[in-house]
Amino acid sequence: MDVNVAAAAACAIAGLGVGLTASIAFRWSEREQGRANGSSGRNPGPEPPQEPALPPGVDTVLSVLRSCAIVLGDGDEVVKASSAAYAMGLVRGGKVAVDQMLALARSTRRDGEIRQIELELTRPGVPARAAEPLAVSVRVAPLGSRLVLVLVEDRTERRRIEAIRRDFVANVSHELKTPVGALSLLSEAVADASDDPEAVQRFAGRMQVEATRLASLVQEIIDLSRVQDDQLKVDPEPVAVDELIAEAIDRCRQTAAAKQIVIAAGGTTGLYLVGNRGQLAAALGNLVENAVNYSPPRTRVAIATRRISSAAALGEADGELIEISVTDQGIGISEKDRERIFERFYRVDPARSRLTGGTGLGLSIVKHVAASHRGTVSVWSVEGQGSTFTLRLPAGQAPVEDRASSAAPTLPAPEARS
Repeated sequence: MDVNVAAAAACAIAGLGVGLTASIAFRWSEREQGRANGSSGRNPGPEPPQEPALPPGVDTVLSVLRSCAIVLGDGDEVVKASSAAYAMGLVRGGKVAVDQMLALARSTRRDGEIRQIELELTRPGVPARAAEPLAVSVRVAPLGSRLVLVLVEDRTERRRIEAIRRDFVANVSHELKTPVGALSLLSEAVADASDDPEAVQRFAGRMQVEATRLASLVQEIIDLSRVQDDQLKVDPEPVAVDELIAEAIDRCRQTAAAKQIVIAAGGTTGLYLVGNRGQLAAALGNLVENAVNYSPPRTRVAIATRRISSAAALGEADGELIEISVTDQGIGISEKDRERIFERFYRVDPARSRLTGGTGLGLSIVKHVAASHRGTVSVWSVEGQGSTFTLRLPAGQAPVEDRASSAAPTLPAPEARS
């Protein structure tokens, strides 16, 4: 009996040892697993949900797209967005800020269909009435099984150019219709008055005036088409300002003489510009011609030139500008008209422009020439006192041969021999 009790006690002790060993092993295993999870033996708990990852290569493609790109997750959260999307105000606080775009993305997530819509958005930080709205094209497509890709293209500039083109075609058609119609009527009048030499001569004179006006309009349309892309079409060359002024004065000499208008030039001589000589001559010629046409008889038109620093005029760090100003004593320009005089076909006084043969394209050509040469044109005017148009263009250097001749020392004249 004692033997059985002893055996039972030994078995109990052995079982207790095994249980303690198993418990210690289990605890040790938990501690090691906790260390592996960084929790020092504690239960790490459930892992936080991870954002859906972009498919391989998508991030690289989005970085080179010209359009604004936004990738949305399951809960409409922004997984990825380009910097342009933030700049345009499309993404704010990790969410899409445009309700129409968000509704489009939800529809695409639901049925997988690609959708596109045109929208007009308010510019960020600008009141709706203070600026032109952003015209955008939005295209939404599924990206994998959980993501939605939103591409936004800014079409504001394209829409503006299309509107300008439509207005330009309409205005050209209207301007061409007037002289063409006049020529048609005058030709019929000449045919009916074939027996009256005096009437034929009078009508022929009118036909010549209309033909000249038509030729001027066509030429200015050609000139405008050459410079409206704001780029020089040929290699730039040194252009003497004195020659440009002389050419502009010669262009208006007869008209000025008929109205007894004095054209005077002054300021710094020997200045040079760099650019397209033909375009620069057309720009300055248009300014002087306008000054003569819109000035009353027996007045004065002044052309002044000087060299100024670009830091004072444009706020640039270095460089010099040539300033050419054309001042008249004409009728002046009202404040509301000064904001629009550089638009195509805009006329301050349409009736007066038709009498002087104006086409409404001259100042638009001046503006484009100045822009293509990295310069500016501005106007100062007071009604009843006159106007001053000022061209500011980057200064150039005289040709090498001119600099060499001006730098050459003057030799003293030889002494006369007795």
